[in-house]
Amino acid sequence: MTSPPSCPLIAIRDILVGITVEGRDDEGASALAYGLALAGTAGSHLTVQSAARRLTAVAGAAWGFINDLVADENRRLRGLAQAAAERAAADAASAGVTCTTEAPMLAYPDLIGRLTARARLADLIILDAEAREVDLDRDLIDGVLFRSGRPLIVVPPGYDDFAARRVIIAWDGSAQAARAANDALPFLRAAEAVEIVSVVGEKDLPRSVAGAEFAPHLARHGVNVSVNDLPVVGDVAETLRTQVGLFHADMLVMGAYRHSRLQEWFLGGVTQSLLARSAVPLFLAH
Repeated sequence: MTSPPSCPLIAIRDILVGITVEGRDDEGASALAYGLALAGTAGSHLTVQSAARRLTAVAGAAWGFINDLVADENRRLRGLAQAAAERAAADAASAGVTCTTEAPMLAYPDLIGRLTARARLADLIILDAEAREVDLDRDLIDGVLFRSGRPLIVVPPGYDDFAARRVIIAWDGSAQAARAANDALPFLRAAEAVEIVSVVGEKDLPRSVAGAEFAPHLARHGVNVSVNDLPVVGDVAETLRTQVGLFHADMLVMGAYRHSRLQEWFLGGVTQSLLARSAVPLFLAH
């Protein structure tokens, strides 16, 4: 389905979906389904990068048997990546979505660099969520956020259709939150209802730009916006998760990593917590 010319989503012309093949059956399923649905709604071009992580063989003739096993596994992973790209192309054709695919096989750092560089050529990147903090998919998320200059939607498992009728903006007055809200304007303008949520009670919450001050800016862009200041219950991430359910939100827009990744790693943080567990897709920017 192609969006009418007046639809705000028409501003999204290029979408990149990243799939990383490591041998699991469910790789890329939610991100691809969500990306196809969004591309069909917006009339966007879809690029699917189905990449396989190349394993490294061990040097030395004595390790010949191990090297043969590594070579066999690399061939298997390459085949899986190519098959995933072919399925994506077929699904896109069935949905009437213009799609290009690629299936590179790269070593770990090169794989992250390839996706990050490719992301700079798109309006929006879509990746699957990854609950584990030490994982290739989580490194891909961080690479896109910090090095692509583009926004990212992270799709939780089982969330296979695009919707953005009701959207929450997690607002803390930070530059990251402002960047995320601005990048998400096509979705905010298309939504039936948008709620700016500020979780108060955190001692480091900037109060220089409150949600009520930000709301008129969005309203001038045609966003149907309301403001809700909430007391923190448990922690900020849990408060946001609860409000997502109460508001029946389809998407949560937020700035990623207001604290450094090192702080979030050791002390915990909103971004890490929501990447590990969110009921709805996260629209992230840094």
